[in-house]
Amino acid sequence: MSRVRLQVLRRRDPIRLGFLAVSDCAPLVYAYEAGLFEKYGLEVQLQRENSWANIRDKVIQGELDAAHAPATLPFLANLGIESDPCACVSGLVLSLQGNAITISRRLWDEGVRDPTSLRQKIYENWGKRTFTFGVVFSLSSQEILLRRWLAGAAIVPEVEIRIVAVPPAQMFPTLKLGYIDGYCVGEPWASVAVQAGIGMCVATSAELAPLHPERVLMVRQSFALGRAEEHERLIAALLESCAFCDQPRNRLLLGEMLAHPQYVNAPAECVCAGLVCGPGLNEPGADNLRGRSIFHGYNANEPSDDKALWIMEQLYELFQQGLFRAKSPGRTPVLKNVFRKDIFARAKALLDEARPDENGAHNHEPSLTIKS
Repeated sequence: MSRVRLQVLRRRDPIRLGFLAVSDCAPLVYAYEAGLFEKYGLEVQLQRENSWANIRDKVIQGELDAAHAPATLPFLANLGIESDPCACVSGLVLSLQGNAITISRRLWDEGVRDPTSLRQKIYENWGKRTFTFGVVFSLSSQEILLRRWLAGAAIVPEVEIRIVAVPPAQMFPTLKLGYIDGYCVGEPWASVAVQAGIGMCVATSAELAPLHPERVLMVRQSFALGRAEEHERLIAALLESCAFCDQPRNRLLLGEMLAHPQYVNAPAECVCAGLVCGPGLNEPGADNLRGRSIFHGYNANEPSDDKALWIMEQLYELFQQGLFRAKSPGRTPVLKNVFRKDIFARAKALLDEARPDENGAHNHEPSLTIKS
């Protein structure tokens, strides 16, 4: 698609694109700062939100056109879990894995290293203290991973331990103040706690569920239909950005960019901890991936059936435990239609036509002069 035609296709209304202050917002920030959205004929406004609940509500209410969102969120919106039901879809997976379980330094000093030692601590304090762990959002992949970790020692949430929702940027201060005993979150908020001496990392999603879908581009179905061409060009721009973000040589530039106050607002070295820097999972040194996000490799971006199946299996397992119910029990949306491979294929065709270079770069290298 030529630049001339892309300019003709430009709409008067900008696309309002929401994100949260976590390292895996990198594809959105880089695409904005490097001019990739403009390359694809789009005017985009980035909007930083305070919580995933805000992201969900603003997408549903039409205050955001699209958003960087937990992979489970469009499925939950369709089901009406903790919100009004809303038909939402995703034509792009932004990242895989990227989470870590962090416990307080106090628990670490008391000998907790894994779920087995945590279980022992729970029973030593039975009737005197209830241990509390934070996740970023109910039924997020972080909650799924935390429950999987706890299940390794048969710890029963809601009975032996509390799980509460805390926005990512509030995890570290909440842990520091002693209101929670640990959390599961994406970078940089695990590394911030470790660097400050407040917490210790005991597990990562690369260990608990390697290559699980983590973030997606979430839109209302009405947006995907009503502004289909813009939606596909938005995905194409983000696909090009994801390829750039997955290159180890770009890690330091991205860390400095994301550390800026209007984005993640955390030390650059902590932000970098969430970015790929080493060899692949099948090569020596795979521990270099730790809790790091994967933005492009391992077929990360396609909203494939196997990724959708992983999400649905995890959610249905929790539903069967009777922990969550939809607002409209009679409504049975077709969840297999939430991930849209057809939209992804059309967007990828636009990307192939634009022909970025083999490293996922483009003709306009960004500077560290952040847009206001």
